[in-house]
Amino acid sequence: MTSKRLSLNIFFNANKIILWIQHKLSPKQFIIFAAILIGLTAGFAAVLLKLFAHFILKTIQVHSPNEQFFLALFPFVGIALCAFYIHYLNGNKLGKGIANILYAIAKKSSILPKDQTYSHIISSALTVGFGGSAGLESPIVTTGSAIGSNFGRTYKLTYKERTLLLACGAAAGIAGAFNTPIAGVLFALEVLLVEANITAFIPILIASAAGALCSKIILQEEILLQFKSSEIFDYKNVPFYILLGIIAGVVSYYYSRVFIATENYFKRFENKKIIRVIIGGIGLFILVSLIPPLFGEGYNSIKLLSTLNPQAIFENSVLIHTHSLSKPIIYLSLVMVILLKPVATGITIGSGGNGGNFAPSLFLGAFVGFLFSSLLTDMGIHLPISNFTIVAMAGILSGIFHAPLTGIFLIAEITGGYELIIPLMIVSALSYAVSKYFMPLSIDMLKLSTKEKINTTNTDLYLLSNIDLAKFIEHDFSEIMDTASLRELVDKVASSKRNIFPVVNKDMELKGLITIDDIRDMMFKQDLYDKISVKEIMRKPNYVIDEKDDINSAMKLFDESHLWNIPIVTEKKYLGFISKSSILEKYREVLIQTSIE
Repeated sequence: MTSKRLSLNIFFNANKIILWIQHKLSPKQFIIFAAILIGLTAGFAAVLLKLFAHFILKTIQVHSPNEQFFLALFPFVGIALCAFYIHYLNGNKLGKGIANILYAIAKKSSILPKDQTYSHIISSALTVGFGGSAGLESPIVTTGSAIGSNFGRTYKLTYKERTLLLACGAAAGIAGAFNTPIAGVLFALEVLLVEANITAFIPILIASAAGALCSKIILQEEILLQFKSSEIFDYKNVPFYILLGIIAGVVSYYYSRVFIATENYFKRFENKKIIRVIIGGIGLFILVSLIPPLFGEGYNSIKLLSTLNPQAIFENSVLIHTHSLSKPIIYLSLVMVILLKPVATGITIGSGGNGGNFAPSLFLGAFVGFLFSSLLTDMGIHLPISNFTIVAMAGILSGIFHAPLTGIFLIAEITGGYELIIPLMIVSALSYAVSKYFMPLSIDMLKLSTKEKINTTNTDLYLLSNIDLAKFIEHDFSEIMDTASLRELVDKVASSKRNIFPVVNKDMELKGLITIDDIRDMMFKQDLYDKISVKEIMRKPNYVIDEKDDINSAMKLFDESHLWNIPIVTEKKYLGFISKSSILEKYREVLIQTSIE
């Protein structure tokens, strides 16, 4: 028996067993069972991705000369291999980032393609393993979400059940990546689910615990980002934690804007993939040559900062020589890292690589916290530098992702305790507030709101985003030519069930509107039928919906105009009418379908 046939037999037998279990269990019991399976599978996928990327990185380091110029070439190789895989082996259909998951929830009935259960593992391992300046966590989240989504799809679960299992996979992915089950749960609830009650919380909790268990059993400590806080929290330092929170919010805003601008730069080369890869590879080669910490995820740099060893971070730098490092040079170097990290990550992802902003946010936070506390300590204000380094990581993550609870508990679990819970809460809350003030939407939500016209920060707007405007065009309004007479209009009125009549020209461009009220006094004066033309009666429409508009824009027009029917056009050409009552009726249906019990 061939290995392929053996694999198929195992799959079909396992499928039969799960179907039998589904038949024996109640729907809620089956969801709990599914959460366990998805948690273990997503957790193992997270472990596999971490090990794959770590293997590539170790192989590079062992078999390459100890020269930064040579090492800086590998990110170029990783991006090229990733772009090749996406273009030729994946069919150019790899959805990147958490925005891809949110779009699937809002517009695709929580259905993610089957290939995303493995394609992100391959592409992101190639990118980050070869030194791309991005993180593995977003691809892990997408992989876990795809596992949950396709499980729900395979066993014909409802939309809300499929969405819940998708969130279970995401939670297990985060838990498996960091061995942090609580942070996995909070990430799923803060970022992916708009609203959920305790019934949704329990399966996510179980899945997250299962994912963390995989990480705990398999991954070694050197692969995981784990360290202990070395100093006890002192309440006298609260003012400085407040200041750090504000700074973290500003830096989060800076990172988000620079990353988006850098990534958008490469969109001009959308149809010139080779040029895009070359530009990105050269850009990363220059950055990594000059600033070694920009190579890879950067977790090793975080550990060095937490042990107060910044000199080791800049070993082999072409620009900075460690034997001549003075404190001013170290601080200047740290500032350069902070300023250029979003550029390096934007280049990595924008030029064709696959990765996320999770690891870069933690990396940036460590540098901000270390620099802030070291400067104040040198000024005579002695602060626990390792504590500030750790706490700032939560602050930057909260500011970039707009997920303060995830930031707080992720760092609390990584450090192995809750000694720093108070400063974590202070810094994360302030960073989130400041970042949200300058940038109301997170990076992923900004992508959706500008490109896909989706908003998940508000329940009503999110539910409306599930509604496709094109499906609500009504075509049973009788249009009339602008050259017609009142007689022809009256004939239209006699055969129409509507009281609004769009006036169009020969090119079907909307020229005006006529209502029954506009001609009520003329309809019974037959002597006017051939004397008055439609052009004399019609009035210009004050409100028109463009076919390119989204459902939220249409609802704003209805609210502003107090109308119940508004014409819709494409390039001035009349298509039909949109009815407010039809949208509201559909909204009520979506509200019922998407309420997670």
